[in-house]
Amino acid sequence: MALSKSMHARNRYKDKPPDFAYLATKYPDFKQHVYINLNGRVSLNFKDPEAVRALTCTLLKEDFGLSIDIPLERLIPTVPLRLNYIHWVEDLIGHQDSDKSTLRRGIDIGTGASCIYPLLGSTLNGWYFLATEVDDMCFNYAKKNVEQNNLSDLIKVVKVPQKTLLMDALKEESEIIYDFCMCNPPFFANQLEAQGVNSRNPRRPPPSSVNTGGITEIMAEGGELEFVKRIIHDSLQLKKRLRWYSCMLGKKCSLAPLKEELRIQGVPKVTHTEFCQGRTMRWALAWSFYDDVTVPSPPSKRRKLEKPRKPITFVVLESVMKELSLKASPLGSETEEGIVVVTTCIEKILTDLKVQHKRVPCGKEEVSLFLTAIENSWIHLRRKKRERVRQLREVPLAPEDVIQALEEKKFTPKESGSIQDLDQGPPESILCGPALQEGESATVEGHSPIQDSLSQGKIPEPMEDERRKKISILGHRDKRKSISYPDSPFNTLR
Repeated sequence: MALSKSMHARNRYKDKPPDFAYLATKYPDFKQHVYINLNGRVSLNFKDPEAVRALTCTLLKEDFGLSIDIPLERLIPTVPLRLNYIHWVEDLIGHQDSDKSTLRRGIDIGTGASCIYPLLGSTLNGWYFLATEVDDMCFNYAKKNVEQNNLSDLIKVVKVPQKTLLMDALKEESEIIYDFCMCNPPFFANQLEAQGVNSRNPRRPPPSSVNTGGITEIMAEGGELEFVKRIIHDSLQLKKRLRWYSCMLGKKCSLAPLKEELRIQGVPKVTHTEFCQGRTMRWALAWSFYDDVTVPSPPSKRRKLEKPRKPITFVVLESVMKELSLKASPLGSETEEGIVVVTTCIEKILTDLKVQHKRVPCGKEEVSLFLTAIENSWIHLRRKKRERVRQLREVPLAPEDVIQALEEKKFTPKESGSIQDLDQGPPESILCGPALQEGESATVEGHSPIQDSLSQGKIPEPMEDERRKKISILGHRDKRKSISYPDSPFNTLR
């Protein structure tokens, strides 16, 4: 899906994309790279480095009056993306709201062979740039592009040692305070990541354009994450030497850890944005140590605020109102007026959900509530209810030591017993005693008629119910264990 509608509002290509047919008729060097596609439109092969270079050079010439040369062995920038970054920096430093005659100073870390950020910033806004570069080829081309556009008085290109970011570049200009710095860091940590072998989702289609960057332009130790952390480390030492520090990111997953790093370091002002153009999306991060700077809101927040929200409307039937009136009476509602009844019931629901609420002043025919959620008590309600019901249904299990004791205990008969013995002792204390022989008296000393009936295998009904409870608790018969009483008439109870 094309992202052009989400371009920066001031980007000239947002509502008027480049007209390839018109450009082909005006620029012969560009014409040789266009073709007519199946839809009858003039198109360009973005996988061809020469075609991409021709487009960039043509757009800079047509729309900005800039003439540049770019080697195919180095990164070929896309103009709409770089223009998005320039416009965002304008927002950061308040260029649109300030006096246009005020000289603004910026730093471009790793300007590249095209030197495109300084060229665009100087041409559009008259900014002064300090452009740094570590690669010899890029440095030579950048200096040549500045000179042939007569911008040497606004753009200073300097060659710096490898791994130099801000600290070494500002040694010679210790008195100058810059308004901003820009950086398009190397996105990848190694060749496999650059080719998308490890990091790219296999379900995503391959890139629609070619990557022509050199080693120093597309790869760095630790990738863009570690590269930007080094800039953060430099900014902690330079602090107010620059009003705004900024970097562009190629991967959204790098944004969160970098923001966390800035939070840990106590940086007071942090913001981010999105650069959308064509089928490509990039992210940018900016931070400042100044308290008086204006921090632009991220696009996601702006879209949320700008999105119109329709009020949620519910129609309450008369039958439901009668039911609510009955429920509202115990809650302290002294009237049957519809809005009061509904409000009372809503307040009851909010209280059950542990949502703090208070009424705020409003019109006579309406009620407004200000809600504050203290804890998340409204998700997984059905699951929580099922869990409570399950817990209520569960029978408490006997402790493991009790179960083990019952399994290991030997059954020994008692000499005498009573009803109390039956309730307190184990079943075998009576059941394993000698049975009455035929003709013996039923009134043996120490035995009652109930015990005699038990010895014959007969159990009175009340005693049978009591014994069922005892066995259920002490026996602890579940899916894992079963307790057996040998030669006991109570086996029939299980």
